[in-house]
Amino acid sequence: MELKKKAQGLPKNCLERVHHFALNVKDMAASRHFYGEILGLHELRGDEVPTTLKDLVAAGKVANFITPDGLVIDLFGEPNLLPPNSDPKQQYTRANHLAFHIAANLFDEAVEVLKKNQVMIDHGPVSRPTGQGIYFYDPDGFMLEIRCDPN
Repeated sequence: MELKKKAQGLPKNCLERVHHFALNVKDMAASRHFYGEILGLHELRGDEVPTTLKDLVAAGKVANFITPDGLVIDLFGEPNLLPPNSDPKQQYTRANHLAFHIAANLFDEAVEVLKKNQVMIDHGPVSRPTGQGIYFYDPDGFMLEIRCDPN
């Protein structure tokens, strides 16, 4: 029996940091209060909001917060979303995706690695004024993103 050769993965430590974490939220006002007032995180406003999200933020569908170390938490309003399990102690019930930052010169290689390893891609690569991204699923169906800043 011949073993199938696995495609090579990304070089170790090329994913530099978590860029942002996106959560689906049922009640945007309650979530904005929680992250901004209770947790004391800074809400991005005006020119701080990424260009690609300005319209969604203006429409009240997205809110962005930033931690002191630069991690962005995006809240996506999904008022009709019912989690797979109403018990908030169950994992993955409200998460949207986790995004990893990669150097722009390694982005295309990352896309090829995903394809060669037959990773299920949701969408992308996409190009935006804020960089490029590709969205894909881990083995349990949780969405991840690899993204880079513009060249």
